Amino acid sequence: MSGRVGMGFDVHPIGDDPTRPMVLGGVTFPGPGLVGHSDADVIAHACADALLGAAGLGDIGSHFPDTDPALAGADSIELLRAVGDEVRAAGWRVGNVDCSVVCDEPKIGPSRDEMQRRLSDAAGGPVTVKGKRPEGLGSLGRNEGIACWAVAMVEPEDER
Repeated sequence: MSGRVGMGFDVHPIGDDPTRPMVLGGVTFPGPGLVGHSDADVIAHACADALLGAAGLGDIGSHFPDTDPALAGADSIELLRAVGDEVRAAGWRVGNVDCSVVCDEPKIGPSRDEMQRRLSDAAGGPVTVKGKRPEGLGSLGRNEGIACWAVAMVEPEDER
């Protein structure tokens, strides 16, 4: 059997609380942060969803429901690490994950290497991150939220 591909997407609104940090790709930026049950890291969430889909393991909401009080404020890099472990336990290895995050602020470029390192370590395979600007278009262009799309490739563990 050959590899499989999965698609992930996440979006969160930017909140009003200046004390809530923004977390993207496991990197913390000054607030206000994204609104969500966990730390609302849209990049880590999109990566997790893409990996789960590629491995045929459902979606992030079924593994980490936002109704679970134990997940309030959860570190999304640790959620991605758990997903990487589940993918490997199901007999797959991570080929790669590629992400496009859409926002004007914060700038992705200066933190890209650190994001890629943290995400890759958690996922258990290479993760690349690209920043895309919304150019003033829609709610993302008005800096009301941040979105991320991710595509993941997994390969059977026994095919080396």
